[in-house]
Amino acid sequence: MATRRRRKTPRAGSLTVVGTGLLLGGHLTLESERAIRDAELVLHVTNGPLIERWLTRLNRSATSLVDLYQPGRPRYVTYGLMVDRICAEVEAGKRVCAVYYGHPGVLAQAPHAAIRRLRRAGYDARMLPGIAADACLFADLGVNPGDRGCATFEATDFLAYARRIDPTSELVLWQVGLLGEGSTRPGMTSRQDRVRVLVQRLRQWYPATHRVAVYLAATLPWDTFSVRWVTLGSLAKVRLKPMMTLYVPPLASRRPNRRVLAWLSA
Repeated sequence: MATRRRRKTPRAGSLTVVGTGLLLGGHLTLESERAIRDAELVLHVTNGPLIERWLTRLNRSATSLVDLYQPGRPRYVTYGLMVDRICAEVEAGKRVCAVYYGHPGVLAQAPHAAIRRLRRAGYDARMLPGIAADACLFADLGVNPGDRGCATFEATDFLAYARRIDPTSELVLWQVGLLGEGSTRPGMTSRQDRVRVLVQRLRQWYPATHRVAVYLAATLPWDTFSVRWVTLGSLAKVRLKPMMTLYVPPLASRRPNRRVLAWLSA
């Protein structure tokens, strides 16, 4: 006679990771807001005093982890410290909500690592989605990624690992202002020599006259998004900030597979 395996009872303590979206107060989902309000402890990595005050109004326990970023400290070390702090609070039996800017699973390593560690140890850990820069870009620039397809890469990864693309599809490069940066520092902007190498890489597929967009989503209700269209050949002259995204529109021509089109139409 078969015996049922008893379901393990989750340990005391839990983690919910949420994203605020990009626009202060406008992108937070009802589900994520409820998770913040219900938490015993809120730990957050956000971008400025306004959002910190807003989170404190939702939950008085809100505590920033931004101080873990230090000039010269490698980002992977900072992420490890974040994971240790989050997991320690959950292991102490608390219902923790970790709040990240934008989407908590996009360009954020610590949330994924914390969830994996806690699940392996038997704790409840989950992630709720948020609105990231690509969703804002699609809306603000009128881009439909379903028309031509869309490839997205973190800019340093794209350059360092010789990624290949289809230039007849949309291309989005995240964090182009952090190209090659292993840590953070005040007032950081892109280094022109690195951007020139990125341009050389993109010139394998696009002409120097191809127009590209340097995009920055709005983060405050009274602001609008920022977009600057430049030629690819002049991109290195633009001061790129860490949160900026590079959008490369597709080339006009693409080759149809006429046999497949005929088969589909039949």
